[in-house]
Amino acid sequence: MFEGLSDKFMGSLKKLRGQNRISETNIEEAIKEIRLHLLEADVNFKVVKSFIDRVKTKALGTSVLGSVNPQQMFVKIVHDELVQTLGGERVDLKFQQKPFVILMAGLQGVGKTTTTAKLALYLRQKQNKTVGLVPADIYRPAAIEQLQILAKQNSFPVFDSNPQMKPEQIVEQALAWAKAEKLDGVILDTAGRLQIDDALMDELRKIKSIAQPDEILLVADAMLGQQSVAVAEGFHSTLGLTGLILTKVDGDARGGAALSIREVTGIPIKFMGLGEKVGALEVFHPDRLAGRILDMGDVVSLVEKAQEVFNAEEAEASTKKILKQEFTLEDFLKQLQSLKKLGGIESLLKFLPGMGDLSKQLKNMSPPEDEMKRIEAIIRSMTLEERDNHKILNGSRRQRIAKGSGTQVSEVNKLVRQFEDAQKMMSQFMKMGMGGKGGKRLPKLPF
Repeated sequence: MFEGLSDKFMGSLKKLRGQNRISETNIEEAIKEIRLHLLEADVNFKVVKSFIDRVKTKALGTSVLGSVNPQQMFVKIVHDELVQTLGGERVDLKFQQKPFVILMAGLQGVGKTTTTAKLALYLRQKQNKTVGLVPADIYRPAAIEQLQILAKQNSFPVFDSNPQMKPEQIVEQALAWAKAEKLDGVILDTAGRLQIDDALMDELRKIKSIAQPDEILLVADAMLGQQSVAVAEGFHSTLGLTGLILTKVDGDARGGAALSIREVTGIPIKFMGLGEKVGALEVFHPDRLAGRILDMGDVVSLVEKAQEVFNAEEAEASTKKILKQEFTLEDFLKQLQSLKKLGGIESLLKFLPGMGDLSKQLKNMSPPEDEMKRIEAIIRSMTLEERDNHKILNGSRRQRIAKGSGTQVSEVNKLVRQFEDAQKMMSQFMKMGMGGKGGKRLPKLPF
């Protein structure tokens, strides 16, 4: 979502290169361009004015340190003010009762039902909570069935809602069900409308009165830009929202909603939806998002993702194999599969500082994911014996593998050569890290 804004920001900030100090004259053009970029991204104009005023005031009042150039200092100032605009710091969910209750609100079409399942999975995986789902949308065709299917696919307890009942009755009985089942909490998937109206708000007020929710979360469509801000204000005035979940962040949204909604409404963004899969929910960290926008990377999030995918024992075993040059094509295949779980090469580059340009260059080249698929097809066409010992790959075996993977023998040969080169390089690298001067040890690699 923020790629376009990031490109424009970095283009403006690069114009400060070669300057000896920060002055009103040399930041004037960058300030004007940043203001224009934010307005083009559909950021609320009051938020833009406040942001620009803060950046300018702080920049002109800052002394540049001897070891830091003016461009670096200005980038830090812009980063700090972006963090403040986005909310300052992460805001966690807060529960006071058991079973806790989360009320999900929002307009139709924002992905509320899917987000309900995403949040349940997050609570189970990250907080070890047993959460029940409550379908309380009796109006949208198949809304109840959709949540029940998501619950079944992910082994969530789900209340057997009767579409003939009123939503308030469903909620009342669901709360009794949750207590009887000794669940840690429930998430209420309420109905939406195409727009805010009195009937919707009256229904939500009644549900809130019955459920006394710990959290009231608005699911807002990031694609709507400033309209999401108006929607949030409308729901907040009636319900008293405790947080926001922005959906469709992986789409073509320009970033206006995320950069406007917290400062205008005061409601913290708690999560971002990054795809259709139930696992595609990310905790909202203002500082990390600001870093991504300014191509400063987000290594902390990358490490967290890697810890979820890579097993520590497997990583240590791989390290030992690399040192002994026993790392096989079967091991390599497993690492490719783990890399896919992390989102692929292009996705990973976005988390690394200064990799924005390289990520863009990759898009203009042969897609890395296509190359990975080709490599995976070649390895999968080998027998286990061949994967464990590629040295037995003679001419006839390579012809069979090429035919089975839909590739050429030359491509099989190329993969084997590259693997052997990588095998030697990794071994040398690891030995240097394990026994270098001064006793320094490099961290264990996940491959």
